[in-house]
Amino acid sequence: MTVRGAGIFGLSIAWTCLRRGATARVIDPGGPGAGSSGGLVGALAPHVPGNWNAKKAFQLESLLMAQSFWAEVAEAGGFDPGYARTGRLQSIADDHRLDLARTRSKTAQDLWKDHAIWEVRPAADFGTWAPSSTTGYLIHDTLTARMHPHRACHALAAAIAARGGHIVPEAAEDGRVVWATGAAGLFALNQEMGASVGGAVKGQALLLDYDVRDLPQFFADTLHIVPHGDGTLAIGSTSERDWDTPYSTDAQLDSLHARALTAMPILAGAPILDRWAGLRPRARSRAPMLGPHPTRPEAFIANGGFKIGFGMAPKVAEVMADLVLDGKDTIPADFRPEASFPKPATPRTP
Repeated sequence: MTVRGAGIFGLSIAWTCLRRGATARVIDPGGPGAGSSGGLVGALAPHVPGNWNAKKAFQLESLLMAQSFWAEVAEAGGFDPGYARTGRLQSIADDHRLDLARTRSKTAQDLWKDHAIWEVRPAADFGTWAPSSTTGYLIHDTLTARMHPHRACHALAAAIAARGGHIVPEAAEDGRVVWATGAAGLFALNQEMGASVGGAVKGQALLLDYDVRDLPQFFADTLHIVPHGDGTLAIGSTSERDWDTPYSTDAQLDSLHARALTAMPILAGAPILDRWAGLRPRARSRAPMLGPHPTRPEAFIANGGFKIGFGMAPKVAEVMADLVLDGKDTIPADFRPEASFPKPATPRTP
């Protein structure tokens, strides 16, 4: 089989197919993690435990698969992807949200079972490592994990090579083809279909030299603040629908940094190691786009990971391998390509 695209979806699918005994070649001119999958943040965070649906159930399964998935990747290739389930703290801004968080803690017990907890705790319980919270309380969950995106892509590349797979800049396609080409692939699909079925949202993020590698990540003021296992700390990200320079950072990243320091004054003075900008692929449905390719017969598509691609990757790889290798289709309806097709206009009644 052939996978076009060496981002998180393409690499995960190739790895899973190799594990099942298939041959696999990944084609990407930029190499592993050249697009949005080579970013900085790596927050593998669950959806809110409420208003349950197929997308949230799929993501929960994937997050629970992640520990064994990444452990096997690391063992096969000998490269640490930076995965750890260290949990997350979230600020609670007012009494209404505090009541809602307490209600959701009960819902999480029903949905997450004994796999993880979602609880409301005093911010004081976490000492100096706690985001500012006007209510004095935080949400603490133990399902959220961290991932170093760039390292994870290279860990998958090493595991693929160890299993006899190949990642090359260009080659002829062999066997069944999976298109996992990110934002560029969605732009091309729009042209092929003559309709907008997806696009990209620009994101900017930064990396600080601040070593709190074993502590929980934060979600505060819409920002993810993620300690990584190599002693760095990532902050992200912006979500920009309008942009002129997709791969350049600007004043919006400076503003993001300032907001992070307001939420976590303890980070003041930490040196900035890296600034990153890129385009994250987003399908029109806002869910991953998985299944038979809309315009290429006998081919498949896996795209639209947007902000949750790394968290979804283990389960995405499983269902795509089921489909490509065995013809078994268990993809949720909301994830199918047609879920992103524009709906035909309803004729007006005279």
